[in-house]
Amino acid sequence: MPRIVAKKIDWVILGFKLFAERGESGLVVDDMAKTLKCNRSSFYWHFNTKKEFIDEVVDYWIDFDTEQIIKLSERLKSPKDKFTALLKIAFKKDPEMDFVFYLKRFARKHKHIQTAIDQIDQRRIDYVSSLLMGMGHDTNASKVKATLFYKYLIGYHEMIRYKKQ
Repeated sequence: MPRIVAKKIDWVILGFKLFAERGESGLVVDDMAKTLKCNRSSFYWHFNTKKEFIDEVVDYWIDFDTEQIIKLSERLKSPKDKFTALLKIAFKKDPEMDFVFYLKRFARKHKHIQTAIDQIDQRRIDYVSSLLMGMGHDTNASKVKATLFYKYLIGYHEMIRYKKQ
């Protein structure tokens, strides 16, 4: 007998993984309910609409893929150590990296998602820029280098996304 209600976080994490695999088309309530071994009404217990659900998934991505990574690197003392830790995290093989690519496609039709992506992109660039300034680079050079670093990172993940690491 299936559970009647799965936890909200279970839905969100599953939604994150499925969105990373197939984009919005991977978010089929009946299929997710089967995976979570619960009734589909559980979805509507936690989320009024699919749009609300996707917004929660995006919030999860923001916390999981940005804020938590920054918190991890902030535990270290020097800007150089923080930057090195950030490099190790950023350039690892990430099975959910396609989340960003699907999200950017999804955002073409959903302006509030594009706004969230733009804010996260800027948050990430600003954080790297602050680390570079802490290592002695001037403000303008830090901003340029951080922007280049971020664009390189996205290109790097695009190049390796289907290759074995």
